[in-house]
Amino acid sequence: MKKVSLLALTAVLCVSTALAGCGKKEQAAPQSGGAPAKAEAATMDIGMLKLTSSAPLFIGIEKGFFKEENIEAKPKWFDAAQPIAVATAGGSVDIGATGITASLYNMVAGGQKLVIVADKGREQKGYSSTALMVPKDSPVKSIGELKGKKIGITQTGSTYHYMTGRLLEKHGLTLKDIELVPLNSIKGLMESLKSKQVDAVMLNEPNITAVLKEGYGRVISQVGDEIEYQTSGLFFSPKLASNKDLAVRFLKAYAKSTRYYYDAVLVQKDGKVVPGANYDEVVKIIAKYTDQPEENVKQGLPYMDRDGKLLASDIKTQVDWYAKEKLIDKAIDTKGIVNTELLDEALKQLGK
Repeated sequence: MKKVSLLALTAVLCVSTALAGCGKKEQAAPQSGGAPAKAEAATMDIGMLKLTSSAPLFIGIEKGFFKEENIEAKPKWFDAAQPIAVATAGGSVDIGATGITASLYNMVAGGQKLVIVADKGREQKGYSSTALMVPKDSPVKSIGELKGKKIGITQTGSTYHYMTGRLLEKHGLTLKDIELVPLNSIKGLMESLKSKQVDAVMLNEPNITAVLKEGYGRVISQVGDEIEYQTSGLFFSPKLASNKDLAVRFLKAYAKSTRYYYDAVLVQKDGKVVPGANYDEVVKIIAKYTDQPEENVKQGLPYMDRDGKLLASDIKTQVDWYAKEKLIDKAIDTKGIVNTELLDEALKQLGK
């Protein structure tokens, strides 16, 4: 009897252990519609500028979208675009968020590894982002009348350089038909326009609105009405790009943020942008992170794809143009620097 009782007790213990084991597996199973219950915790440094186009990243941090994926997203502030690209390629930050310039392509041509994965701002018809401006009393009324004129940009190889060249070409001119004047800063552009040291400048919001309010300049062309242009992007370090699980989790949170941003500030009705339900909240978040007054923020809300999708075809257009102008050292295979598959997988998991 004792032997029988011992066997029975052993059987009960085995069954209990098995059931307990089943319970642990159930707890570790992925939760429906979210991150796995035991997703790898990660701290990720994001190199960025204090610009409105970084809004989805600010929103993701403030609304906890990154934390939902067990990611602690930490801003690392920079003063210019080029150092962000260098830091991302070198792995001192995990993600870079900034303008796509000739210097970035030159880094890739030189052997540096960078992967552009998502939208972070583009020129789009119907949205004010960047414009070509002339002094208020200038006789110039169109791009075609700029032949022989001085046009102010920030730097050689910058996004402003690219936009100026593309707009001229669309209207039958080239960069050889005008004199480019690099002025190194937005402030320099505005001062040169005001003092009429140049005949035109490329300028972005909210600075366009500031010039119009002060009354010393006027817009002759909105870039987004002329060309579609992927001005800036989100790019990953080689280490992050190779970690598919973590990369996709980050992009799930980012896509939630781009949707939140788009629905709050970019929805149009009858051809005009109308404030969404979370408009005031998003403006406050952007003002907090950019150290700008809310009224200024409202004037410079750049267009972004609602799902954060990159205008991938434009990357090749940019590379070809920079190569033509001899602003990059050699041709680049854009297939090696653009990865849309990671975001596609994130959107698939996220759903509508």
